[in-house]
Amino acid sequence: MTAPAAGWWCTGIRWSAGGPAIGWCGRGERGSPLAPGQRLAFTARGERHCLGVRRAGRRTPCPVARSVPGRAGSAQCPECARLDRSFSVAADTNAADPRTYRVYLAWFGPGMVKVGITAEERGPVRLLEQGAVTWAWLGRGPLMAARRTEELLRAALGVPDRIAYARKRAVRARLPQEPERAREVAELHARAAALPGWPESLERVGCEITDHAGAFGLAGLPETARLVTELVPGGTVVGRLAGAAGPDLHFEDGLVVDTRLLAGWELSAAPDGARTDVPLTVVAPGPPEAEQGGLF
Repeated sequence: MTAPAAGWWCTGIRWSAGGPAIGWCGRGERGSPLAPGQRLAFTARGERHCLGVRRAGRRTPCPVARSVPGRAGSAQCPECARLDRSFSVAADTNAADPRTYRVYLAWFGPGMVKVGITAEERGPVRLLEQGAVTWAWLGRGPLMAARRTEELLRAALGVPDRIAYARKRAVRARLPQEPERAREVAELHARAAALPGWPESLERVGCEITDHAGAFGLAGLPETARLVTELVPGGTVVGRLAGAAGPDLHFEDGLVVDTRLLAGWELSAAPDGARTDVPLTVVAPGPPEAEQGGLF
């Protein structure tokens, strides 16, 4: 990852069909592609600032460039966050969205499955952003029909609408093989398809399973040993990338960086010989508690 010159702020990870990249905003927007084996070494400069609101592909800067706490899961000040949620499908404040939506079934690990929706035009990007290892479409149609189907399936199948990232990353290094993952998704897809009460305006989609283990670089991924809890002014992160899944960067030495904590910082290349010196927490082996964390 090559950090741009001064005047560019990190926006976190950005997924596309071409793979992951670190996003930047400043004089426009750009990305730095990521690949397994790549050495990353960067230092935080100045303070972490609100990134404003991004809507319809355009970013409106925070009018006062308010500072944001280092441990916050979002690089938005309260005012920009409220504005963002005032016209949001996720917050149910944009029910008139005319786009076609898709309902999906996403698998993150044994017993960790969720149902969700995403705009059809985004393709599988939402699944990459969430770190879904294996997934399948369930249906497509208008927003409200997709939302009703999501609620129906969640209640009938007993699956949640979100899973804590701590739980997802805890099992990535020891997942069952692809056929077993696919079988679990296929079985749940069949149960969902057999349920009565689907909205008539929602078109059913047959079971075609996609696996993201290759895109995430999960083969040989090390167990998570340490987790960055925040960046600080002058703090440095150094390591060699093993893989990336959802917002997480996994390093070969077991360090994990949740890139949502990078958003809002101006980053510069670390000097030669630098070492990681930001606040960390040691991650105990084994799955964490199932309760929802602050960064989900």
